Amino acid sequence: MTGAAGDPVDRLDPVILHHVVNTLGWPDLRPLQRAAVHPVMDGEDAVLLAPTAGGKTEAACLPVLSAMSAHGWTGTSVLYLCPLKALLNNLVDRVGTYAQWLGRTAALWHGDTGESQRRRIRAERPDILLTTPESLEAMLIGVKTDHAHLLGGIKSVIVDEVHAFAGDDRGWHLLAVLERLERVTGGPIQRIGLSATVGNPEHLLTWLQGSGAGRRPAQVVAPGLSPTRPRAAGQPGSPDVSDPPPGDVELDYVGSLANAAKVIAALHKGEKRLVFCDSRRQVEELGAALRAREVTVFLSHASLSADERARSEQAFAEARNCVIVSTSTLELGIDVGDLDRVIQIDCPGTVASFLQRVGRTGRRAGTTRNCLFLATRKETLLQAAGLLLLWGRGWVEPVVAPPEPRHLVAQQLLAATLQQHKLGDQLWPEQWNGLAPFDRSAAPILRHLVEEGFLDSDGGLMFIGPEAERRFGRRHFIELTASFTAPPQFTVLSGRTEIGQMDPSVLTEERPGPRRLLLAGRSWQVTFIDWGRKRAFVEPVDGGGVAKWSSGTITGLSYALTRAMREVLLGADPPVSRTGRADACLREWREEEAPQVVHPGGTVVARQGDDVRWWTWAGYRANATLGATLSAIADPVQRPTDCYVRLREDLTPDMWRAARSAAGPASTLVLPDVDQRAVHGLKFAAALPPRLATATVAARLADFDGARAALAEPVRLVSM
Repeated sequence: MTGAAGDPVDRLDPVILHHVVNTLGWPDLRPLQRAAVHPVMDGEDAVLLAPTAGGKTEAACLPVLSAMSAHGWTGTSVLYLCPLKALLNNLVDRVGTYAQWLGRTAALWHGDTGESQRRRIRAERPDILLTTPESLEAMLIGVKTDHAHLLGGIKSVIVDEVHAFAGDDRGWHLLAVLERLERVTGGPIQRIGLSATVGNPEHLLTWLQGSGAGRRPAQVVAPGLSPTRPRAAGQPGSPDVSDPPPGDVELDYVGSLANAAKVIAALHKGEKRLVFCDSRRQVEELGAALRAREVTVFLSHASLSADERARSEQAFAEARNCVIVSTSTLELGIDVGDLDRVIQIDCPGTVASFLQRVGRTGRRAGTTRNCLFLATRKETLLQAAGLLLLWGRGWVEPVVAPPEPRHLVAQQLLAATLQQHKLGDQLWPEQWNGLAPFDRSAAPILRHLVEEGFLDSDGGLMFIGPEAERRFGRRHFIELTASFTAPPQFTVLSGRTEIGQMDPSVLTEERPGPRRLLLAGRSWQVTFIDWGRKRAFVEPVDGGGVAKWSSGTITGLSYALTRAMREVLLGADPPVSRTGRADACLREWREEEAPQVVHPGGTVVARQGDDVRWWTWAGYRANATLGATLSAIADPVQRPTDCYVRLREDLTPDMWRAARSAAGPASTLVLPDVDQRAVHGLKFAAALPPRLATATVAARLADFDGARAALAEPVRLVSM
């Protein structure tokens, strides 16, 4: 490979160029890989943006390794962070191969890594360390790791699938840990984010820079893409931010999961098919149904054991005529080998998720990206049609961090105290280099930690207190390294082999006959339950069983997606092929139900007996906000829904007009009411004053923009 004068390729290490041509067999670098060379080798922060399979890993690794060689970096100088252990497992050999070209090493450290491997990493520091933010935090606070020795030479951090971090609390945790890592290294660390298409890449880059935003050079690298920020999400006319990938997308309505299994078993025999479900229960039930039809099936979800996942991941790469059934765990970057087709059961919650999934296909020459949607319910057919309508316009969700992460501020104060063994009661904000909200605005949280005994204070210094030991001290404070609460689960074992984890309610709820579980796509009968150690022992049986898990998270559709569903009911068709069954179901929606729930001129308030609903089509969070804001006419016992707000059964037109008039054109919106169970599900809520924990959950339930948009529309009152 030879570059023209001034070609960025010429900056790469000659050994790397040799292997790119002779080992990988590439005639040239891809546009993203070329465009990334200068900013990455110049030490700039960057977000490298490309569709799935766009060569982002090489776009980061090849110039980083070249910089490592050019500047003579020694010891562990590069961190490669991923959101999933499976993604790390998949990448370590690939990254390690690139490192070996230069006589360098790469190693893997995550929750499944054995202690012998960790000892080896501590003794023989790899040049590149692949890990998760949680494991990185564990290295910083753990007593076995000399974090200054292992991590003190870090020069660059590559954050794979950075958009997956930025949209939830793991992103806040990532930023805070990176700031503390910079205190260990004694200076700024280059931050490189790898991302699929998002609606707000410049914002994502600023977010990733943390305290360095505005002070360090940075750029979005996205050749061939037009990363325009969308206007009000989901409105007609929002500018394109991503061209829909070419390929074959089809929408079908099958009516049940059993029918979906029948269709999958009959279609595309001899091909490798990846089926996405949006719950672990669906994965298990579909896997069992396919296995009953003698289809070769492999499963992947977070509650399967590490060994079970490893066996599946190996089979994914090697098998051909099979079906892989997965939750979103295989959505992010993991190589599933020679994949032919993607099938989606029902619908993912975002366009971004769909882009990741359809991007699993079309990687071989002569193939195209494809996805078959199999809707098992009328509601999910409408949701899929709405999502594909947005996709057809090239619209992708902006990635936005959850607001007001006070619980993670509390976690970080405790973790930093553990790491340093003591924290100055005046200098503590320096640990995060002034990054909000880990700055002096956190003083009320710090004061609460001291008052409640989570921290002890003496002579201007703070130490870990007895309450922190009591609540989080088990296994060397391992609970402090995860930013989310995992609902309690029982470990399921067959003999000495761990199969996975299951919700304890499956073991306690009353059911006739023997107690059977469905796990790893197979049926098991419970033979013994060790309640103290939370273990269930099982043996295989021929059929039956229940699969169940508690999510513990706030769910619901966005304003953008729900509005698109409304457009479908009003006659808009997504630009995909549809089966006769799908068309018939949509036609039934439009002819029989749409007149009572949608109107082209605004929203609808419809009464059916004593049931009064305001069909806002504004999404879960906006509707929760509207219910709290219009409390005088809202049903006080309702739970938020995606499409409507339930109103009082005695509502009259005069009451409606009075409530709307009182709210005024520029309504003062109210935070939604909070179920205390949701507060208990907030990780580290125990370390917050109750009012602040409640306020955090309320802020995350709210959508003020969507609520204002719904309030501004005309309303049509309908009696049925």
